[in-house]
Amino acid sequence: MRTGLAAFCFAPLLTLCVRAHFVLTDEYIGQDFLQNWSWFSGDDPTHGRVNYLSQADALSNNLTYATDHSFVMRADSHTVVPSTAKGRNSVRISSLKAYDEAVVVLDLQHMPEGCGTWPAFWSLSQQGPWPQGGEIDIIEGVNQNRLNLASLHTTPNCAMFPPRAMTGTTTSTNCDASVNFNQGCGVSFAKPASYGPDFNNAGGGYYVLVRSKTDGVRVYFWSRYDPAVPPEVRNPSPYPNVLNSEGMYPTLLWGEPEAYFPLNDQCDYASHFNAHSFVFDLTFCGDWAGSDYPNTGCPGTCDDYVMNNPQAFANAYWEVNSLRVYTPMQ
Repeated sequence: MRTGLAAFCFAPLLTLCVRAHFVLTDEYIGQDFLQNWSWFSGDDPTHGRVNYLSQADALSNNLTYATDHSFVMRADSHTVVPSTAKGRNSVRISSLKAYDEAVVVLDLQHMPEGCGTWPAFWSLSQQGPWPQGGEIDIIEGVNQNRLNLASLHTTPNCAMFPPRAMTGTTTSTNCDASVNFNQGCGVSFAKPASYGPDFNNAGGGYYVLVRSKTDGVRVYFWSRYDPAVPPEVRNPSPYPNVLNSEGMYPTLLWGEPEAYFPLNDQCDYASHFNAHSFVFDLTFCGDWAGSDYPNTGCPGTCDDYVMNNPQAFANAYWEVNSLRVYTPMQ
């Protein structure tokens, strides 16, 4: 894990440089994930047909590997899995560090795709127990989805009603994890190539999470070759500009986020959010992908497909170029 002191500022506006107070705290590239993230090997809380491997087992089975420039986590794509087994081998990892207010820039080359898959990049309270302290889903989808879904899952008394200053579409408004089968409050992205095979075929892209106690949660997305990718996102060193010392965002520079969850009298920050660890995972079927499966045009049943068709999961992998976390200067 690299650490740094690159402040958030916009060089042409020297006043913002002086007032900026977010700095590059941690940078995860390649081997950093092996050294600074933990491997989860318990039962899947979302009831998927998955067998999460320890780091040692994931490495020995070549489901996890790192280079100087990227980190890969993948599902097994060689083995027919017995029906009596827990599920297909896969990987779930969590950051050892937790972050409260933060700007998080993910440069993602490839995400898992295909029938039966349910990948997610998300964060949850390290203190817990879930859903205390909240959950933020930054990347999530199932089966053959083409558009990303960002969501919040919280304790009671948190709602997100339209209209909101964002380009995405509200899919649900009650963030309370105890209702609507833990649907949470979600936003479907509007930009093309934000999820699945379209994302991968476009060369991947960039997701940015912005958390602020005064403004709430924003999620931005740009496809890899979108000319609108901000230079501070595409080339984040040394002076990315996201947030100044008064919590004001450069919306005129970045435009509206794909998803915006303003925290106010209908969902205050202190009651619902604290420091979060980040998670990458890939499960199969389960509560969402399994229930959605009959509507997708995918063959057979979800469980049978996942267990008996290993070759179908050759593209079920994460390839991360970098994950950078900026936090307030102390």
